[in-house]
Amino acid sequence: MRANGAGTPAARPGALAALAAALVCAMAPTWFVLEQLWLGAALGAAGLAVAALAGRPGPHRESAGGAGSRPAEGDSGPVDAAGPSGASPARTPSLLRDLSLIAVGLGIIRLIPLAAELDDAAMLRFALALGGAVAVPYLVSRLVYRDRAIRFPWAGGGRWRVPHYAWLLGVVALAALILPWYFISSGVYRNWPVVDSPDLIARLFLGVGAVGIWDELFFICTVFALLLRHFPVWLANALQAVVFVSFLWELGYRAWGPLLTIPFALAQGLIFLRTRSLAYVVTVHLLFDAVVFAVIVYAHNR
Repeated sequence: MRANGAGTPAARPGALAALAAALVCAMAPTWFVLEQLWLGAALGAAGLAVAALAGRPGPHRESAGGAGSRPAEGDSGPVDAAGPSGASPARTPSLLRDLSLIAVGLGIIRLIPLAAELDDAAMLRFALALGGAVAVPYLVSRLVYRDRAIRFPWAGGGRWRVPHYAWLLGVVALAALILPWYFISSGVYRNWPVVDSPDLIARLFLGVGAVGIWDELFFICTVFALLLRHFPVWLANALQAVVFVSFLWELGYRAWGPLLTIPFALAQGLIFLRTRSLAYVVTVHLLFDAVVFAVIVYAHNR
């Protein structure tokens, strides 16, 4: 069982609802791993059709940044809650609408190749496509669907404490221990361009960091948050990890990379749910990516 926004038990998701979400999320491995455009589109369309067939949306689930927990202090709560007068009844989230936002975001990403490139045109393509994959679902949710399913709670969880800082140190230690072995022994560092000049190194640093921040905006604050409105944590997290890891595969984390990226994606979902802080998950990701950057530069210039 999962809890709704008020912390009371909510019904388990129906089989049709889970099937609909699985079909929509399967667009990611079909597009980014198998590179089958029409099959991915068919899976997405089938998922949305099943969501429509599933009928009644699940119980309303408030979100911290859409993450399914209580709003942080100072947060006015979702727009579909009762208005100031209390006369407007709460609206349950629509599975079809929420899955359509995920499908739209994935479709925008698929408009460009995800191979890492550092020229001006490639960086502009990435900025427009990845930016659009976050901005369009957000704007559709706010302006068309009139809800606040997608949020970006920068510091929603309050002050960081000793365990938070301990985990940051642990991330750096684990990354420094594992990533050089992974990138160099598997040869996947070659999936990134050769960086042998200050200009290219600066571009790689900017690109790795920007994509790392975007990962959290899309996979956690958008995909995970939307799924949490309908499914228990374990299922929502597993589905967002499928999408997250598929994207990273095409980006360059191949060979046995999923053995690293799957735990990372699952951990980021749980950390966000626990901390309700976009700032914290972004910090974790950027520390990890700092090691990625250093290893790629070293591997190309050793």
